[in-house]
Amino acid sequence: MAEQKRLFLLDAYALIFRGYYAFIKNPRINSKGMDTSAIMGFMNSLLDVIKREKPDHLAVAFDKEGSKDRLEIFGEYKANRDETPEAIRIAVPIIQDILKAMHIPCIEKAGYEADDLIGTLAKQAEEAGYKTYMVTPDKDFAQLVTENTLIYRPSRMGNGIEIWGIDEVKKKFEVDEPMQVVDYLGMMGDAVDNIPGLPGVGDKTAKKFIKEFGSLEQLLENTDKLKGKMREKVESHAEQGLMSKKLARIMTDVPVTFHEQDFELNTPDFEKVKEIFQELEFRRLSENLMKTFHQEVETTKVEKDGSEGINDNLNVQYDLFSKGSEAAPATKEEPGGLKTLENTPHHYQLVDSQVGRKLLLQQLLACQSACFDTETTSLKSLEAELVGIAFSWSAGKGYYLSLPEDREETLSILEEFRPFFEHKEIEKVGQNLKYDIKVLSNYGIRVDGPLFDTMIAHYLINPDMRHNMDLLAETYLRYSPMPIEKLIGKKGKNQRSMRSVALEEQKEYAAEDADITMQLKQLFEKELKERNADKLFREIEAPLIKVLAAMEIEGINLDETYLRSLSKALNDDIAKLEKQIFEAAGEEFNLASPKQLGPILFDKLNLVDKPKKTKTGQYSTAEDVLSGLAKDHQIVADILYWRQLNKLQSTYVDSLPNEVNPKTHRIHTVYSQAVAATGRLSSNNPNLQNIPIRTERGRQVRKAFVPRNEAYTLLAADYSQIELRIIAALSQEENMIRAFQEGEDIHASTASRVFNVPMEEVTREQRSNAKTVNFGIIYGVSAFGLSNQTSLNRTEAKELIDTYYETYPKLRDYISSQIHFAQDHGYVETILGRRRYLKDINSRNQVVRGAAERNAVNAPVQGSAADIIKIAMINIQRRLEEEQYQTRMLLQVHDELVFDAHKEELEKVSRMIRQEMESAYTLSVPLKVELGHGDNWLEAH
Repeated sequence: MAEQKRLFLLDAYALIFRGYYAFIKNPRINSKGMDTSAIMGFMNSLLDVIKREKPDHLAVAFDKEGSKDRLEIFGEYKANRDETPEAIRIAVPIIQDILKAMHIPCIEKAGYEADDLIGTLAKQAEEAGYKTYMVTPDKDFAQLVTENTLIYRPSRMGNGIEIWGIDEVKKKFEVDEPMQVVDYLGMMGDAVDNIPGLPGVGDKTAKKFIKEFGSLEQLLENTDKLKGKMREKVESHAEQGLMSKKLARIMTDVPVTFHEQDFELNTPDFEKVKEIFQELEFRRLSENLMKTFHQEVETTKVEKDGSEGINDNLNVQYDLFSKGSEAAPATKEEPGGLKTLENTPHHYQLVDSQVGRKLLLQQLLACQSACFDTETTSLKSLEAELVGIAFSWSAGKGYYLSLPEDREETLSILEEFRPFFEHKEIEKVGQNLKYDIKVLSNYGIRVDGPLFDTMIAHYLINPDMRHNMDLLAETYLRYSPMPIEKLIGKKGKNQRSMRSVALEEQKEYAAEDADITMQLKQLFEKELKERNADKLFREIEAPLIKVLAAMEIEGINLDETYLRSLSKALNDDIAKLEKQIFEAAGEEFNLASPKQLGPILFDKLNLVDKPKKTKTGQYSTAEDVLSGLAKDHQIVADILYWRQLNKLQSTYVDSLPNEVNPKTHRIHTVYSQAVAATGRLSSNNPNLQNIPIRTERGRQVRKAFVPRNEAYTLLAADYSQIELRIIAALSQEENMIRAFQEGEDIHASTASRVFNVPMEEVTREQRSNAKTVNFGIIYGVSAFGLSNQTSLNRTEAKELIDTYYETYPKLRDYISSQIHFAQDHGYVETILGRRRYLKDINSRNQVVRGAAERNAVNAPVQGSAADIIKIAMINIQRRLEEEQYQTRMLLQVHDELVFDAHKEELEKVSRMIRQEMESAYTLSVPLKVELGHGDNWLEAH
């Protein structure tokens, strides 16, 4: 018998939305600022199906103009859906162009949904003897499942599938046959599609009714078997239930026809697809496409020069080190459009002799700018051992200095290169240079001179894009570097050390990195100037690299004994809270389980009439949902506090001791310059910037951070209300500026003006409300938001905001001007020219546009504060070194700096720190710094 043919029908919008939201926390933004997440997510799913299943026939179904039939039945069908994200609206026609170039049919019919097109085609294909797979994450398709029609559910990231046949549907929905799924859907409704269903009937009740009655119609004919309110609800909403079943039923008789030959999977027009992918900057996807359709990848063999590194023939060696200014040789690209080591002529040399090292050093010292890249045994810079260092100063050329395992021998070789690394005039180029600087510090080598970090440079050029070297190479050089996994394998216990990799492979990999980084540097130098970011890079971001490296190397002391006692106290607090919660609930349950918590709060205790549900139909117990109930219900307040304490214990109290470096016995956080689009630094491994300070227990975590010994004290220096001072200066709001210049309490001053009372008569509540508005204005607070944060109702909150703007009219004008500037230019700037690009500022989606407008106001303020403290850090570190203080800068937490201050120089160093922080940048309002010191961070703060 001939093998049964297979048809794959893809539910376009379901897969597009799924792909878009899979990247929601880390959207794929190309160099043009376009969000390509939806396209990439869909294409990943499509290629995964083709690669995995090798289907005979395939088509993609799209919705077009909604379902006319369903809207005639119920005018509110899908009425509560949010507007489609703009990135998806832009993506759909591009996806259709790609499918057209791939010769894959796009099925759409005005007035019908993709579900109905798929349902109809699946039925026709089954009659023609096909096995049909409906490729969708949508559970509603379960009603169509038969022996030859199945659901093919791809995973979110394309790394796994589920196939639902008859048995899987029966088990999932607890039905006797798949067609009963439509009864299940009609009974419980669908919040996403705004199908009302029967009131009070959820997942469990619908399944129970199906078991007992078999169908919705049978349920309605036997309502006498129901009890109490349920009977009343079902009987009074019988028509609504029947209507819901009609809305939920997928049609199988729409006017489309399955023509076998039209659905055959054919070879794509690779050139057209490649052209679209190039425009989108889909480098790896191009390769994936070629591999999926088993296209041979053309490569150009690179002739080897036969040299085994530098030998003893001095004339040959010097020729090989010739810097040259000629362009790299022409290359032949593979069909995927990317250059690689295999198809690109290059000259990389191994340096493993004394003479070779001497010649390499001579060349390095003759450079104005040279790239270096360390190869190590670990990603943890302070624990890593050097395996080798690659250098490059000319495109297509690189040199790899291999280093022995013996530490003393390595130290001796590095000593030879100290003149290069510590040369104050030679620019050192690298990708994530801070890591390399810290690794070299393990061997007593200091990196001096100007720095050019391609990761940081690109962060200023395109802050919303990712900045890893492979992506930058693919995007800007059309070059795909050798992946590290090729040398040492994927992460896990079986991953090899770089030390075990053959020298030839080490050389190729490392020299390529240095070569490509140097090429990126040449491009980014021009880009920085074109975007007016060169000064910001040269004077702030690049010098800051060394400052952060010094702070990370220094680390901070931790009192582990104290943390153990705090953990015990937290255990007691948590146990007391659990007892209170269980008593209020009338039973014990798993507090960490939303499945168990939701029914307690919303079924048993009936805290709200219409509780919010998740997409899976469960009650939402997210923090934003519970926060709105906490004021009126003590059990909810207790649950939120229970969550806080658990997170505090697991994230900090019990985890911080595990972060102590075994060699230094200190904690060494790692600061990232290239993460936050505003310019703020972020702290990781561990994150010391998010330790909660609004609760007593949260503040107590800071007590665990202590000075290095009894000769030192912890000193904390904190900018006072810097963001308010900046927005006063930027807006030139005279009333605010005057209050700051005269040293008034800005919140009391604001309260005095907006509540029209003398300063001395301002109440604590009035000051608190004014403070909330002062800070909230920067973040675009609404009347609704203000009422949630204060004791004011929404009307009072709106009146307060209106009065606030009347009091500070220039502030309102400034906010308006920032939004208009962003709409015209697509970005806003800080006082030092740092740009925040706002791709959604002209979006037609009000919610999306509103978020961009808030960023247009907030980013220059928050970013300027970040710029100012960075200037202060650079100047303070310079003076600590030049004036040979024993004091060390340890931490930066947004507007605060923390120091290990030697007690004998405390007074002098405090004056210096205050002076440098307050004079870091001149505004029309003074910058003020509050200093404190103590035996731990909490005391100091």
